[in-house]
Amino acid sequence: MSTELSSFQDRFAEALWTLPDAVPDHLRDLTDQPGFAVYRNTVVRGCIDALQANYPAVLRLVGEDWFRAAAALHARAQPPVDTRLLVYGADFPGFLAGFAPAADLPYLAGVARLDRFWTEAHVAADAPALAPSALADAPPEGLGELVLQPHPAARWAWFEDQPIYTLWQRNRQDVPQGMDSDDALDWIGEGALLTRPEGDVVWTALDAGGCAFLDACAAGRPLALAADAALARQADCDLEQLMTALLQAGAFCSARTYPTPNHQELT
Repeated sequence: MSTELSSFQDRFAEALWTLPDAVPDHLRDLTDQPGFAVYRNTVVRGCIDALQANYPAVLRLVGEDWFRAAAALHARAQPPVDTRLLVYGADFPGFLAGFAPAADLPYLAGVARLDRFWTEAHVAADAPALAPSALADAPPEGLGELVLQPHPAARWAWFEDQPIYTLWQRNRQDVPQGMDSDDALDWIGEGALLTRPEGDVVWTALDAGGCAFLDACAAGRPLALAADAALARQADCDLEQLMTALLQAGAFCSARTYPTPNHQELT
C-alpha cells in the first residue's frame, strides 16, 4: 500500500468519526465533499443498529431513544475494528458503567454484560460438551486430580448485591413462559451461566460458589482445588448438585488428569 493511499485512508477514517461541529481544518477538504455527511451518517447508524441488535435487554430497559443516543456516543468513541457487526460492542458494558446518564441505573452495565455473554456464546468455537457419564467412568481415587476444561461457549459471572440475572432474563426477547416482568425483585446478588451445548445459547442461574468453581477450572486448577474455591466462596455450596447442573448445562468440553507426563483426557 502506498504512503499516499495509507495517509488518505487514515484521514478519511478520522473524518468519518469526527463530530460535524468539531472538524479540524486539515479534514475539511473531505467533510465538505457532497455526500460525505450522508455516508458518515449511514456508517454511524449501522453501528447504532448493530448495538441495538446486540444488546436487546438493555434496549428494553431504557427505551429506544435513550439507547440510540447512548449508542451514538459509544460508536464515535469506539468504532468497529471487525467487519462482523454481530460482534461489535465488546466495550459497551464498560461504557455504560461510566456513562453519567446511567448513574441512576447501576444494574445496566451488568445486564449489558450478559447480553454480551450471549453474543460471545453464540459465536464461540464448536466443541462437544463433556458427557455427564465421563466423570462416572473415572477412578474415584483420581477424581480430585481431574482438570475440567470449560466449554469454549461457556460464560459466567457473579453480580454482588444485584439481581442482574433476573433483570436480564426478564428483558431478553424470549422471556420464559409464565415469568411476569412485573413480579417484585429481591435485591440480592445473582450469578448466571450461559452455554451453547447443542447449537442454541441457553442460560441458567448460578450461585456464587458455582462461579468460583468455574473460575478455578478456567485457571487450570484440579477438581479438588476448584471445590475448595467454591466452598470458600459459599460455605453451603452443594458440590454434588453443582457438578450435576454444570454437566447437564454443557459447561465443560473435556476432563484430564492434572498435568503429568502421561496424563489422560476424558470426553
